[in-house]
Order: sequence, then structure tokens, then C-alpha cells
Amino acid sequence: MSLIWTPAQLAMLAKVVDLNGFSAAARSLAVPKAAVSRAVADLEQALGVRVLERTTRRVALTSAGRLVYPHARRVVEESDAARAAIALLQSPQSRPLRVVADPTYGRVLLSPLVPRFLEAFAQVPLDVALDAGRLAEGAWDVAIRTRPPADTAVTQRLLGAPPALLCATPAYLQQHGVPQRPDDLRAHALLTPEVSGQPEFRLALARGSQRAEVPLSPKLAVDDPAVLHAATAAGLGVGLLPEFLCRQGLATGRLRTVLPEWSVPPADALFALYPTPLESDARVQQFVDFLAANIVPALAAAPGAGP
Repeated sequence: MSLIWTPAQLAMLAKVVDLNGFSAAARSLAVPKAAVSRAVADLEQALGVRVLERTTRRVALTSAGRLVYPHARRVVEESDAARAAIALLQSPQSRPLRVVADPTYGRVLLSPLVPRFLEAFAQVPLDVALDAGRLAEGAWDVAIRTRPPADTAVTQRLLGAPPALLCATPAYLQQHGVPQRPDDLRAHALLTPEVSGQPEFRLALARGSQRAEVPLSPKLAVDDPAVLHAATAAGLGVGLLPEFLCRQGLATGRLRTVLPEWSVPPADALFALYPTPLESDARVQQFVDFLAANIVPALAAAPGAGP
């Protein structure tokens, strides 16, 4: 087999891994799914090893694939950088790409990625604002937020949903007791996300094959996870929070997980939005692809997170 196609096959492999699936990679590359599958199969034949383990739910790199993947990622990055250079040369707009995010998600998830993006795409200057007001005004090229509006003029791309957990301060648990089963939560002050149009908050929990649903009247219900985190850290009750907001508190012992053997539904999903007319803007697609490849791992629970 001619090695002339190997760079393209490596790029497709990187897309499959970054987007966790052949279908997502095919959509990103605007090619049939069969073309992506064939490219990876041909790459494996050319290399003489399997690089992916395929299941019905996910794909995973083999030990050989883990060796190949960094090289495949560099092929994608160099290709994206070349396209970005040409796009900027041909674009009549010389202004930076305007990116806006909700402050809570922006500080924790977006801020660490900005230097990495600028290092990989030096030709794409950014104007980044962590500003809920500007987010609402719509003066942006790419927005990162939860609960996107139904607007046909805006394209949405799902980035992922943060794992959530129940936690409280050790002082609160010492004073009010540690819940041992889901129904014990009824006796506690609960701090939860706001659920519009519902008279009560119904918390679903799972432990293996067991399921529990606990109706609650929260002490605080708010649509800002930063406010929930602050109230939880102040010892006001048991908070239902995105896991990434609790990592530092759990690591330092200022927070403890509640009912750690039970899982709760993830927090609100996070989306990247951009005006539909910008679908052909290479800079927008590069930035959104970068977010999709890098924010999703950040949303996943940290190894060892727990009580």
C-alpha cells in the first residue's frame, strides 16, 4: 500500500480518538463514516498492528495506538495550522476571534486551554471575555455556555456534561449527621440547581442496579453553580455540584462527598455556540474542534476524587 495516504489516515485516527467515535469524526471531517473506518483499517494494515479497540459504545487506543496517537495528533495540528494561516491571509477581517464564556465555566475549564490553543494556533489571536452580560448580548464569535437558546441563527455543538456529586463541609456533617442512605437527605438542608416550573426538586440516585428518587425542598435553588459552591463551602448544607468545582475542596479536606457510593445525574451540559454564518470560518471550526477535544477530558471526574 502506498504510504502517500498515511498522513490522512493518521489525521482520521486522531479525530476518532479526540471525538470518541467514528460517527463524530466523520461529521467533523464531513466525510462518510465508512471512509473513516476504512482509513483506520488501512492504517492498521500498513503498520501491521491494531491501533484501536472497538466496542459498541466507545473506542480505545491499544498499546500500539498509544504510541502512534501523538504523531497522529501532530499531523492534525500542523494541518489545522496551515489552514488557519491561509484563512487569515484570505480573510478580510483582521480582528481577533471573540470568545465569551460564563465566568464559572470559563475560569476553571476555558482559562487553562487558552494558552494551549494560542501555542498550537499562533496565527489565530483571541479576545476572551468571561462575562455573563456579554454572553447574553451576543457580541461574540464563539460562546461557551449551558442551556443554549433555541435559535436557528446559532449553531450548537455539545462539549459534554460535567459529572456531579453531593458534598458538604466536615463541620456541617459533624453538626447535622452524615447521611447513610438517600432518604436521609430529607432531613438536611439541600443546595441544588434551579429547576424551572417544578414545585419540588426530585433527586435521582443510582448504586449499581439500585435506584432511588428523593423529593426535596431545597434550602437554596439557583442556576449559578458558583453560588451553590460558595454556599456549600460556607457550611450551609449539602450541595449538588459539578465535580470539577469540588476538586480543590475535596483534595484539601474542606469538603467531603456525601453518599459517595451513590451516583447522581451529571450537571447541565456544556455547549459551544457560534453564529451559523460562521460555519465556514476556519478559525471558528479550529477553536471549537480544540474545545471538543480538550474540554471533555477536563469535565471527566479526576482520578481519585472522593471523600
